Amino acid sequence: MSNITHMIEQLNAFLWGIPVLGMILFTGIYLTVRGKAPQLRLFPCAMRTFFGRLMGKDGTSSMQALCIALAATVGTGNIAGVACAISIGGPGAVFWIWICGFLGMVIKFCESTLAVEFRIRNQNGEPLAGPMYMIREGLSRKWQFLAVVYCFFGIFASFGVGNATQIHAVVSAISECGAEYGFELSRSMRWSIGIVMAVVIFVLVSGGMGKIGAGAEFFVPVACLGYAFMCFIAIGIHSNRIVSTLYEILYGAFSPKAVTGGAIGSAIVTMRIGISRGIFTNEAGMGTAAMAHGTAEVDHPVEQGLMGICEVFLDTIVICTLTAFVILTSGIEIPYGNFAGAELTAQAFAKSFGPWAGAFLCACLSMFALATILGWGFYAGRCVEFLLGKMNWWLFALGQAGCAIMSIFLQTGMVWVLSDVMNGLMAIPNLLAIFLLSPKFFRLVKSYQSNLSLEKPENVCYNRSKSIETYESVR
Repeated sequence: MSNITHMIEQLNAFLWGIPVLGMILFTGIYLTVRGKAPQLRLFPCAMRTFFGRLMGKDGTSSMQALCIALAATVGTGNIAGVACAISIGGPGAVFWIWICGFLGMVIKFCESTLAVEFRIRNQNGEPLAGPMYMIREGLSRKWQFLAVVYCFFGIFASFGVGNATQIHAVVSAISECGAEYGFELSRSMRWSIGIVMAVVIFVLVSGGMGKIGAGAEFFVPVACLGYAFMCFIAIGIHSNRIVSTLYEILYGAFSPKAVTGGAIGSAIVTMRIGISRGIFTNEAGMGTAAMAHGTAEVDHPVEQGLMGICEVFLDTIVICTLTAFVILTSGIEIPYGNFAGAELTAQAFAKSFGPWAGAFLCACLSMFALATILGWGFYAGRCVEFLLGKMNWWLFALGQAGCAIMSIFLQTGMVWVLSDVMNGLMAIPNLLAIFLLSPKFFRLVKSYQSNLSLEKPENVCYNRSKSIETYESVR
């Protein structure tokens, strides 16, 4: 077993070296420079479109697609993943999470736009989208194997990133909450938690796309708003430490040894951990959210791509930052150089609110975990459908339920290492496809902006009647 663990760790270290880390940074920088920072130029338009759909003005299908995508991205990575990044990489890892978020906004903008552009419809008229269809419809025959590789790893990732890490984080938080009240989770209690979660997962996932979409629309807003509200209060309680925390983040990004008391001596490690955790939480470059965004009924592909910008901003720049500041401003002792997860965030909340905060965090984690599992259920279903032509939701739901029970006994370090490996293996074919299809993306953005007056901020949003015609000419 130790040999297998060592091999997985070696594979993870290799993947998150030049192969994945280099590809993500190169792709993000390339799209930002070549596109003249579209994540910044179109950000006001993206947020206005987002709030317009949030209020129900239009784009119901588009908003549901965003909720499904957020269901998978806004998960335990925002709570346990950030805590893990800080414990292993120091406060400076948060800076690299921000960098990952900035580059991730343009990467997800690109992959969501291309997903709409290259989607197809099945026999029932339902839209099918994602990196596999981008590759099949947009690239030559010699690249088609990438679509199969992507789907293969996507199915396995749904049990790791999309299940095991989520359940394990919930159990860790419950265990920490129990410790605050003086009792320890027994093996039978862990089994009970796993069985309860497994039953809920089975009922929701076995219902197929319909229940997944409905569940996402419920869990995502409730979990995000409740968690953000408590984070703001916790940070406010320790507001005198905000400036020093910001200093630790910025200084620790390049000199982690000084900030962590020598526990973390390499800035490269800090960067690698920060970016890998950032990818884990926002999934930019993995192409998964493109499967959801690509199903939206919109007039122009870029219109839904803007929702990709909003998704990464809310997930990484907002929620991950709130978690980081809750932990770092609380003044709790952080075990730098060692794996830590949701229990670290639970300690930070307990320092601000008392033992009852652990119960609140458990509730948030449970909703985040279920939302993520639902989102990844959607993604895995699309991967299976691409490879086999049909999807048996009952069989898949049974596998997800079984994985939920098994994951409660895995070690924290192994759970995160396996998740990183799956993330990396999915990212490589998707990032390669994005680069090869980037000329099409730039043409689509240009057509979308053809009727915009950049000198007049009030006209920065999309004029449908004019740009639909322009879009048709691009196609």
